[in-house]
Amino acid sequence: MRDESGSATVYVMSAVALLAAVSLPVVVVANGFAVHRRAVLAADLAALGGAQASLDNQSVACSTAAQVAESNGARLQSCGLSGRTLNVEVTVATALALLPEVSATSRAGVRPLPSP
Repeated sequence: MRDESGSATVYVMSAVALLAAVSLPVVVVANGFAVHRRAVLAADLAALGGAQASLDNQSVACSTAAQVAESNGARLQSCGLSGRTLNVEVTVATALALLPEVSATSRAGVRPLPSP
């Protein structure tokens, strides 16, 4: 008869390794989604803040958008007025080595009133 002592330890360690191998990608993907939502929120708020500051002066609108983006943990990458619409792109840094930053775009402005 063979001695089976210690075999439960091997099974438990194998189960723990399998659980870790399955959980790690799930945590990484969930973190990516959370950072993307933060980037989208920062872009929306930056566009709204910049548009509220000015839709006539690009430097005022983009300066305000940059301040709002920074206060929400993002960095303003691009900003520009197109007619009466402010377009912004922001990036948010991540803690992931494969995805160092996530970007998002947004726009805010005034829609023309429909003709009567």
